Amino acid sequence: MKRSINKAAVLGAGVMGATIAAHLANVGIPTYLLDIVPNQLTPEEEKKGLTLESPQVRNRLATGAIQALLKAKPAPFYVPENAALLTPGNFEDNMNVLAECDWIIEVVVERLDIKQGLLKKVEAARKPGSIVSSNTSGISINKMCEGLSQEFKQHFLGTHFFNPPRYMKLLELIPCSETLPEIMEFMRDFGERVLGKGVVICKDTPNFIANRIGVYGMCATIKAMMEFGLTVEEVDALTGRVMGRPKSASFRTLDMVGLDVMLHVAKNVYDVATDPKEKAVFEPAGFLLKMLDNKWLGDKTKQGFYKKVKTEKGREVLVLDYNTMEYRPKQEVKFASLEAAKQAGKPAKQMKALLSGKDKGAQFVWSVTRDALIYAANLLGEIAGDIQSIDDAMKWGFNWDFGPFETWDILGVQEVADRIKAEGGTVPKVVENLLASGRTSFYEKKDGVRFYFDHNTGESVQERIPEGVIFLAPLKEQNKVLKSNSGASLIDIGDGVLCLEFHSKANAIGDDIVNMMNYAVKEVEQNYEGLVIGNFGQHFSVGANLFLVLMEAEDDEFDELDIMVDEFQKANMRLKYCKKPVVAAPHGMTVGGGCEICLHSHKVNAAAETYMGLVEVGVGLVPGGGGCKELAFRAADLMPPKSMVTVGGVNTVQPMINRAFENIAMAKVATSAYEAIKLGYMRPTDLVSANRDRIIGDAKRQVLKMAEEGFRPLQPKKMKAAGDAGYAALELAIQTMVWGKQISEHDAKIAKKVAYILTGGGVTPGTEVTEQDLLDLEREAFLSLLGEPKTLDRMRYMLKYNKPLRN
Repeated sequence: MKRSINKAAVLGAGVMGATIAAHLANVGIPTYLLDIVPNQLTPEEEKKGLTLESPQVRNRLATGAIQALLKAKPAPFYVPENAALLTPGNFEDNMNVLAECDWIIEVVVERLDIKQGLLKKVEAARKPGSIVSSNTSGISINKMCEGLSQEFKQHFLGTHFFNPPRYMKLLELIPCSETLPEIMEFMRDFGERVLGKGVVICKDTPNFIANRIGVYGMCATIKAMMEFGLTVEEVDALTGRVMGRPKSASFRTLDMVGLDVMLHVAKNVYDVATDPKEKAVFEPAGFLLKMLDNKWLGDKTKQGFYKKVKTEKGREVLVLDYNTMEYRPKQEVKFASLEAAKQAGKPAKQMKALLSGKDKGAQFVWSVTRDALIYAANLLGEIAGDIQSIDDAMKWGFNWDFGPFETWDILGVQEVADRIKAEGGTVPKVVENLLASGRTSFYEKKDGVRFYFDHNTGESVQERIPEGVIFLAPLKEQNKVLKSNSGASLIDIGDGVLCLEFHSKANAIGDDIVNMMNYAVKEVEQNYEGLVIGNFGQHFSVGANLFLVLMEAEDDEFDELDIMVDEFQKANMRLKYCKKPVVAAPHGMTVGGGCEICLHSHKVNAAAETYMGLVEVGVGLVPGGGGCKELAFRAADLMPPKSMVTVGGVNTVQPMINRAFENIAMAKVATSAYEAIKLGYMRPTDLVSANRDRIIGDAKRQVLKMAEEGFRPLQPKKMKAAGDAGYAALELAIQTMVWGKQISEHDAKIAKKVAYILTGGGVTPGTEVTEQDLLDLEREAFLSLLGEPKTLDRMRYMLKYNKPLRN
């Protein structure tokens, strides 16, 4: 029987339980959210005449959690409508619903006795064969299911989500000693494919993989900070991007996570550690316990290692002096090693440069890095079966650029081992075995495929890549690139499908990308089944190369700008009317020209975390690559004749044009691919992949499906414009906003140009207009606004501060 998860239950409506339930709803799974029954009424409930037996009282915790989800930032739901898939309940009245569920997740307080008691009730209520899991962050999975039936244990495991579940990639799966292998395989596939996670299999040890190593690193960092006499801001300067870690570095991250959470996870290991040295690292420093007593826990209590205060100059961020336990202004951080590292280029080179320094900052970083590398290497085999699992867990759970074993390779395994020996330390056995085998690194590449050192056999094992995932880097190393330039490459991804990959800075669109778009269409039409447009950059594309556009405008090169815009419009039109299927695979920021490329593709297969929109108004411009035109024509397609509104006796598309105008004029950016569908940037027939790693493989499958089904190229068509009457309606709305001081006069000028384009350029309502008519209007408006000093000011401000200027 093919297993599936059609309904789920989450037991525990705290922050973690509620957000896990929200993510299950995100992927379309109806979910029960249950919690305890309150033992007293709130004042509001008393006023309403409710009693402890009233259902709304008994379900209060779960109902309140769902309401809180709708207000939470960042949003746990892809779209608010997903909340309708959650049904609140409680442990006393609603345990019977577990019999309907294919997956039951326990997410109650981190106490073994409470979890064991709840799981006994679950065993009595569930249906045979249903999967039960615990979201514990470190309690033993085997101890939790002690005394339960064999069948229960065979379907029981740990599923450790990282917070917030929608956004964090890591999902740790922990089997108990009797979990069936097929259950683990199913959950791994389900986690990767449906939930969009990076799944790592862990062993049932305290804190599993990521928290075990990550919290060790945090504890070691704090102790080294005190030993070297460094300040909080010095440590954060030394342990952020320059070390391949998030910008939030150490203490800003700890403020976001919560000091209480970190100390709880640390205690899990401290309580069971038998090695005195390991135990000492996890023992909390005295000032941490004072912070805990003071409730200086971080962001949730408004102060932790950092504290925001209001001053005469505005908001200021103060930092904790852990010696005096007082907050003070941040001080400038100066280390020669740090400055040298910042000039070294990419993160791997920055890390090497920093660790090769001789000052106190470099010595501190070496001390912390050395201890973390030794710790991770010594835990191999105890917490995970292979080095890939450890590296993936740290990259996906803590947002490190490199895992511990990748870091060994970057710094040089032999060099690090020699330095450890020279300092009188002990080199981990796995490192000695690696070097003894004649290898100099834990990873090696063969024909673009990465292999890792298997510590059990001493052999090289191919890195695991989930079925259906296509990464472009190995294909490029396997000489699958047909053509390449500074901004883009055209890659053969197999089965007669090509992939157009952008790789300019921020994947900004310039002449190089436009030229490759034209070449790709020509090549695909002549020799291939279809085209995917996708990449694995941080973002799909941030739109046009703003710096280049500004430079040309400042030099009054308007003829050149006219050609640039015209060429981009033509390239997008070639995509739209390509004789073979074109599927865009966006992710991350997909704005401006990046959004326009998607609008002109035959289908979009987006990552769920795709933030799409036409944002040109924010820099004083209008969409110039066909974005206005596409939304206008889609508005015409979306309006069924019977519901079309009459303006001046002529049927128009005004209601949907109004939506398009609002999206463009307000520079609305969808906060998920599903919201992009709501806003009209994507079609209801477009597809969404929860896992970003899968988008190119999924898009390729769509290309092949469309080709197999007999794809036919689109034929040009016209639309009936809303005309001058439609423009007048929008103009009135714009002017009302000016009178209300909601927008500036310059905002109004831009908005009127958007309205003019969308309504057909002042024609009589109902006049048929072509796509080229609207493209000409776009280009004319785009170029005219580049002649406005206030637009150039906005562009300069955006390039300098990366946020829009209102003038």
